[in-house]
Amino acid sequence: MATIKDIAKMTGYSIGTVSRVINHQKDVSEKARREIEKAVEKTGYIPNANAKLLKQTGTSAITVIIKGISNIFLNTILEEIQKELDAAGEEVNVVFLNEGDDEVQAASDINRDNHPKGLIFLGADLDHFRREFGSVTAPSVMIAANASRLGFDNLSSIYTDDFAGGYAAGSELIRRGHKKIAVIGGFDSSDEQQASAARLKGAMRAMQDHGIAFDLKKQYIHSVFSMQGGYEAVKDMFLQVPDVTAVFALSDTIAFGIMRAVHDDGYVVPNDISIIGYDGITYSSYTSPRLMTIEQDKAQMAHEGVEDLLRRIRQGGLPVHEKIPFHIIHDESAAEVKK
Repeated sequence: MATIKDIAKMTGYSIGTVSRVINHQKDVSEKARREIEKAVEKTGYIPNANAKLLKQTGTSAITVIIKGISNIFLNTILEEIQKELDAAGEEVNVVFLNEGDDEVQAASDINRDNHPKGLIFLGADLDHFRREFGSVTAPSVMIAANASRLGFDNLSSIYTDDFAGGYAAGSELIRRGHKKIAVIGGFDSSDEQQASAARLKGAMRAMQDHGIAFDLKKQYIHSVFSMQGGYEAVKDMFLQVPDVTAVFALSDTIAFGIMRAVHDDGYVVPNDISIIGYDGITYSSYTSPRLMTIEQDKAQMAHEGVEDLLRRIRQGGLPVHEKIPFHIIHDESAAEVKK
């Protein structure tokens, strides 16, 4: 049975690109899509067969567990990780999970059955780590989430300050005169270290500091991290906040869905509704209008995460928890409030 890694080797494309084609995502060239679909048909590859993939994962390889098959941001980091590990001469296996799956249980099974050199987590539910990570003995690193308070001596984390990023996003909209701001995305969580909760709470603090009211029950609309999730959340947004003038999307992927839904409802971005995203994925530069976003340095996160993991695999040592700076990309999707 062919794996996603086999498809990548056959076609010469990265695992992340193959994943996006298999999961019918749009940000792939037609040439790449045709070649990958042809390879899938030729090999009889069955996507998302994670149970089989776990059994096929090679002993002593470094395993990347990516949670959220529709998350473009994590797939972009995956491509950078693949480059780093290839350059280091390391074999890499990838396991793709749905957003609601238990990534730590998957890691525990791999740790027990395949004895990997190390584990890299892309996408994390910190509650899963608190309850279950004690059974994982392999050196591990969590990328794009903060594990500093979990206290495991084999788990590092490379992350952006999501609370500060959310505060910056909220402040940017407020600076442009917006007072009715909706926030869309993420799972409900009271843990400020959970990325979605931290971004939400950062934006809420910005509004509080500027004397702007925010009704959490009405102005925060839950969405999964996908374009479809963002699209579907807009209906609830207009019902709950009919006078909304700006939206903070907790990921760029969600923002893309919001932009389409707003357009389909007859509104213009940014003249009627301003939108700011979070992640800074490449595709945000090609939307119309271009998406304003909080950019995370994906290449640096991947580099630091791989470097730390390889150091601990080869030399031992304590985990690190490193904060990577973020940047605001001032682009076209947010405007001043009309007077």
